Amino acid sequence: MSKQPTIIKQDRQQWSSEPAFIASMAGAAVGLGNLWRFPYMMGENGGGAFLVAYLIALIVVVLPIMMLEVAAGRLSKGGAVHTFGKINRFGRYYGWFVVLITVAITSYYLVITGWTLGYTVDAFRQDVDVFPEFSAGYNSVWYFIAVTLLAGAILIKGVKAIETASKILMPVLLLVIIYLVFEASQTSGWSQAKDFFFVVDWSRLLNVELWAFAFGQAFYTLAIGQGYLITYGSFIPRDTNVPRACLIVAGTETSIALLAGWMIFPFLFSFGMQPDAGSQLAFVTLPQVFASIDGGAYLAMLFFSLFFAAAFSSCLAGLKVLIAAVAEEFKQTNTQAVVWVCLLMLILGLFSALSFTPLNLNINGEPVLDVIDRIAGGDVIIVSGIMGAALFCWFIPPQTIRSVLGTENRWWEWRIYLIGRFLPVLVVAWLMITGAIKLMGN
Repeated sequence: MSKQPTIIKQDRQQWSSEPAFIASMAGAAVGLGNLWRFPYMMGENGGGAFLVAYLIALIVVVLPIMMLEVAAGRLSKGGAVHTFGKINRFGRYYGWFVVLITVAITSYYLVITGWTLGYTVDAFRQDVDVFPEFSAGYNSVWYFIAVTLLAGAILIKGVKAIETASKILMPVLLLVIIYLVFEASQTSGWSQAKDFFFVVDWSRLLNVELWAFAFGQAFYTLAIGQGYLITYGSFIPRDTNVPRACLIVAGTETSIALLAGWMIFPFLFSFGMQPDAGSQLAFVTLPQVFASIDGGAYLAMLFFSLFFAAAFSSCLAGLKVLIAAVAEEFKQTNTQAVVWVCLLMLILGLFSALSFTPLNLNINGEPVLDVIDRIAGGDVIIVSGIMGAALFCWFIPPQTIRSVLGTENRWWEWRIYLIGRFLPVLVVAWLMITGAIKLMGN
């Protein structure tokens, strides 16, 4: 019979308040998932049709799983390995699987955050280049190393450093994005961008691949199945209402993702560019944006600084998941765990960094970074999130989860258990049916 999770009483740092927790978790979720990944995923997958599928995935499936992961971390007061390990004796192995996903994602996330740092430096030098020129040398490598070392230095200080940065920088970033959306609305590409967002080719919703990308982006952008929410939830204050906090974070991340699209696509269409430019989309478009508007040089300084801050906040969240696992499972101090994790990232992330240098490191013609993002940031995290929710909902009694949700409202508890228990069954059935249809078609 499996062990039931119990709340462990131990001295553990906490966020200072529910608003501080929300700001920090929003910082972890907002980052590159919205400003970098959402526009390029939308650009590659049909605009409006992708947006519809993404919103359905977010509201119906992802929100309940998000609440469940935060509540599970709050219950166990530990990281992903510790939390899954308390479910049953095999849960610990699954926890390490989640940590490995985060290792893969964080390794290239640090590289992209390095790009934002490089663009920030270039903005202050008033010499912002489009991405092919920026990556002509070894900028990707040097800035990746700088970001990783800086993250290690901050994480040695603990959660308070993350909290302070998130509360100050996120609101300023939002104001800058809104201003850029206003500038975008004055361009010739605004009407084309409106069509791209709101004219839906409904036939595309029959495309299985579109739904896979939409679910992958929804899971990715809210950090589902990666251990982030479990780890952040383990530091949650006692009086936090988990559903309310998650709704605020999800609403914030969706709003910023949509604003990022409205910020980029009108300019992109005005410049006569195509929306399916891939992972470089933002870094190809934005330098041209700032070169084309009044005061663009100064706005570039502010925007790229804040872009870096948002990306860096997400890096800190990913690294915190890994540090918590190393510290708890290998009995390391926080400082020792930070050093080991940063060394691992420097080794693994180098492959992604080198894919955007003169070496052009690739797999079958595709940059290593893009390959890892497509695999780890897509189907793998969908499987991780669904299976993790199933483990929680089949092995933890509903009343136990209810005790740490921080609300008397049973509506979310019901939705969480409905999704957690039966979604895996539906997914398996769907895969069998689609597989059979493909075999019959052949």
